[in-house]
Amino acid sequence: MKTKVLIFLIVLFLLASFSFAGGEGEKTEDNKAVMEISYGHGFMPETPHHKAVLRFKELVEERSGGRIIVNIFPAGQLGSAKEMFEGLQMGTQEIALVPTARISGFNPKLQLFDLPFLFPDRETAYKVMDGEVGSALLKTLEENGVVGVAYYEDGFKHFTCNEPINKLEDFKGTKFRTMESPIIMEQFRAMGSNPTPIAFSEAYNAMQQGVVDGQENPLVTITNMKFYEVQDYLLLSSHAYLAHVLMFSESWFNALSSEDQKLLTEAGREIASWQRKLVAEEEEGYLQTIRDSGTQILELSSEERARMKAVMEPVYAIAEDVIGKDILNQALKAVE
Repeated sequence: MKTKVLIFLIVLFLLASFSFAGGEGEKTEDNKAVMEISYGHGFMPETPHHKAVLRFKELVEERSGGRIIVNIFPAGQLGSAKEMFEGLQMGTQEIALVPTARISGFNPKLQLFDLPFLFPDRETAYKVMDGEVGSALLKTLEENGVVGVAYYEDGFKHFTCNEPINKLEDFKGTKFRTMESPIIMEQFRAMGSNPTPIAFSEAYNAMQQGVVDGQENPLVTITNMKFYEVQDYLLLSSHAYLAHVLMFSESWFNALSSEDQKLLTEAGREIASWQRKLVAEEEEGYLQTIRDSGTQILELSSEERARMKAVMEPVYAIAEDVIGKDILNQALKAVE
């Protein structure tokens, strides 16, 4: 009998707990329900990426009158780019900012941005990303159950290595850490180098232990991850561009009111241009940090740049199959 009474009391307690948990949540001063959303990215707090996310939080919370609360999770707290993308798909995470190259396994068309020597300068990259080509690529993310909002940036990529590399022949026989992007890996093979896919979080140790000789990344990443501590040379090559993409979970986004959809989308797009400008402005400081570390900074000559571009040309033929001939031709035409 006592056992039955005890079970009955436990059930009552649990029901009361569930009722309490399922009741009305926190509300604003004007009695509107508060919605909390999770925004994850992989960069450290001192970077332009995180500053942009903080700005997004500020704008959204201000414009919603405190009705929408943005909880920020930097430095990969919600997992790798792949895991965050999957979180968007499952609806367990609302917003993510990740490199296009890191999610090419889900959407191969995004490898357009990985093509070598595609953009001659930032302005051209922005026009393509913010134009018809960029919009078409964002639209393809719907096939993955994700809403593509806007492009942020890391900037142009450069090479670092433990051996001097200022001409094409210097790459022959070297091992370079790369992302798992077929187009990126093919670029290194074209130069006679051995591309070695290694997780971003393990890249520093791989270089420190001599597993690979070098890597490629924009200055913001080289500085942020302190790759200059384990690399003796930096070659300023600007051989390819690395973009980030701001994405929303489609299942979550579609359940929002049109008012909230507009608020969030406009804030994300508005901050994109601000973030890009900040990255460009801070690059001189990144270079100085790398220089002060003792890493020797080299520059790719125009002659070697032309040779490198020529040897990588076959990558574009591979891109036709991966990205699609129509989008590739449209991008090339936009660049011209």
